[in-house]
Amino acid sequence: MAPEPALRFANTDAEVPQSDIGRLTIHCADQPGIVAAVAGFLAEHRANIVELGQFSTDSEAGEFFQRTVFHREGLAQVLAELDRDFAEQVGKRFDMTYTFTSAATPKRVTIMVSKYDHCLLELLWRNKRGDLDMNITQVISNHPDLEADVASFGIPFIHIPISKATKAEAEAQQLELLQGKADLVVMARYMQILSAEFLNSVGCPVINIHHSFLPAFAGAGPYLKAKERGVKLIGATAHYATANLDEGPIIEQDVVRVSHRESVAELERRGAEVERSVLARAVQWHCEDRVMTFGNSTTIL
Repeated sequence: MAPEPALRFANTDAEVPQSDIGRLTIHCADQPGIVAAVAGFLAEHRANIVELGQFSTDSEAGEFFQRTVFHREGLAQVLAELDRDFAEQVGKRFDMTYTFTSAATPKRVTIMVSKYDHCLLELLWRNKRGDLDMNITQVISNHPDLEADVASFGIPFIHIPISKATKAEAEAQQLELLQGKADLVVMARYMQILSAEFLNSVGCPVINIHHSFLPAFAGAGPYLKAKERGVKLIGATAHYATANLDEGPIIEQDVVRVSHRESVAELERRGAEVERSVLARAVQWHCEDRVMTFGNSTTIL
């Protein structure tokens, strides 16, 4: 039997069993006593805080966000009890939205892709190396081109072709595959627009990646248009998908400088590099429960 994965934190050389590490995320109106109440609750339940991040949008009438990572021996046996007690002792008092999760239970992730392979392979590679802790349950594509690449990682590949006439039927098949089997969907250069009906029915967040020129150079051939315009920066944006196309809460962005010397092919290559890293960071932060949304914005803790 393989040994249980262990985590090591920056302030100690000791390794802690992953099954004993929990995460608590909270969101509520900012008010005095929140941090003390959370810390006191965890201490009373024999949990030791090993990482803490917090943010308030305003010191008066703001929104408060906090992510707490804690160690508690035998966490799996008491996690439900912690959730129940927290609701009664802290959650109701501060009118909180909160979640308890276990680091030993990776998010179930479905990747959707078309023909471009760079973002897909980056996620598969990082996951195989253990750098990106998630359970990739399947890859869904509207083209068969990447089936062999996905198969080499031992992950199921499902080809569902889509045309304008069959879009509704194809999305219904996708939703059936996702129902109750995904905590996150990642559009790794999936070159289809997901319908509002799909997004309302999928039952989990969806992360998308695209070049950062938008709203400029929309549509086909953005790098050619950018080259013709003489841009000096290219980049990528990862965001949560919503019914408002490419306008969902932004998780991560990055840019690189370019000049008139780069060809369109070089711009595309450098753009792909940025897309890979930006999407990987966004997915990792989500899987580590670091991303908290409010309205159309995000806080990364």
